[in-house]
Amino acid sequence: MMNRHTKCLSLLLALMMALCAVCTAAAEQEKRKMENPADADEWIAVFLGKHPEELEGRWAMSPQMEAAAARLGGIAGLAKQMADLGTVEEIRPAYEGEIQKYRAFYIPCIFPAMAVDLVLIVQDGMIAGLQTGTYSGKPEEAEAGPDAFENIELALPVPLPGELPGILTMPKGEGPFPAVILLQGSGPSDMDGTVGSLKPFRDIAGGLAAQGIAVYRFDKRSYVYGNELAAKKDVTLKDEYLEDAVNAVRLLAGQDRIDPDRIFVLGHSLGGNAVPAIARELRQAPVKARGYIMMAASPRPLDVLMREQYNFLYSLLPGISAEQQAEKDALFSELDKLQDLDSLAEDDRIAGVYSAYWKWLAAYDILEAAGEITEPVLLLQGEEDYQVTMEDFEIWKSTFGDKENWRLVSCPGLTHAFVPGEKAEGSAVYARDGKVREDVILEIASFIGSAG
Repeated sequence: MMNRHTKCLSLLLALMMALCAVCTAAAEQEKRKMENPADADEWIAVFLGKHPEELEGRWAMSPQMEAAAARLGGIAGLAKQMADLGTVEEIRPAYEGEIQKYRAFYIPCIFPAMAVDLVLIVQDGMIAGLQTGTYSGKPEEAEAGPDAFENIELALPVPLPGELPGILTMPKGEGPFPAVILLQGSGPSDMDGTVGSLKPFRDIAGGLAAQGIAVYRFDKRSYVYGNELAAKKDVTLKDEYLEDAVNAVRLLAGQDRIDPDRIFVLGHSLGGNAVPAIARELRQAPVKARGYIMMAASPRPLDVLMREQYNFLYSLLPGISAEQQAEKDALFSELDKLQDLDSLAEDDRIAGVYSAYWKWLAAYDILEAAGEITEPVLLLQGEEDYQVTMEDFEIWKSTFGDKENWRLVSCPGLTHAFVPGEKAEGSAVYARDGKVREDVILEIASFIGSAG
């Protein structure tokens, strides 16, 4: 599950990632293994019951887990760590997921103090960890299929001649439903946020609609009108994101079955960086957003991130050819010009972008703008992201971690597109199939529900 910088209970044991092999001793073989959700249902019922000590010696546990439990007084001592939540009121059926390549069984539980998921981490049938996470509700709600929603074509008007193709993914029912507008990262991008084999926005749209939340996504302006924008020397982030985001809020506010008072804006990567500026625009607009979601957003300058990314990707290579080194040196030499923005003429391009774009970014204090947001904010960060890293997350956390309207969540085992992977894979993660992990979607749904 996700590590959270929120009020979510921080329980029990650090997740054991250095898991040892299954013990082959005869006594160990007699212990039951955790094989399926039904086993997790049985285990958690006893664990939260009157006699958790009955679990002792009956289920296979990793040596690290056994040692950690022993320090707390065994399984019964471990169960006592739940005392602050009170006696469990409802245990919903377990369902299976994955955490950093390990099997995980999520058990949604309702306590008097709060609702949480208890998550059993399993390796080779052994219980290797127990932690809590955001309450996900019933598994049938989390796993609802396409029958739970419908896709409606809805174009977004733009100042340029024409419109942007868009899709409104609507839950089945009369509504009115909360809604989320999705904004892609840098560069031309279709409405699915397609990169390589991945379509993260399509995953998010279907997942949230299955949770009763409408989702609007549209082809980015630079994707549809790339030639027109490329000819303009004064294009900035405002042209790339801000105008279309405000227009999208206005468009959704007038749709049947959409609650105009519960419209959220979600931005990924550079789209996430644009969110504080969008919030400023909406404060001056007749329509408002109820809250904001920033996924893999960075508070650091774009050119700093570009240098970091290139250095990291080159570090993965067994060697760098003379041609590759020349390409890298040429790019870094261009980025060096950003140190003296006043010397740049209107016609000057850095990394293929006119100087006006870079000057706008230099004047944009993202932390200052983010600090002006009074609506609820959810910030999500993949811990295996090499493009926007945990260094960025720590800046957000140190700046806004204590603010009541901010909720900051780091996601173990997830890359920049919020699909499972490892940082060491580099850009190869985009070449294989993958989907936005379910707990990310449930985290967003939970945030929207609480901000409601």
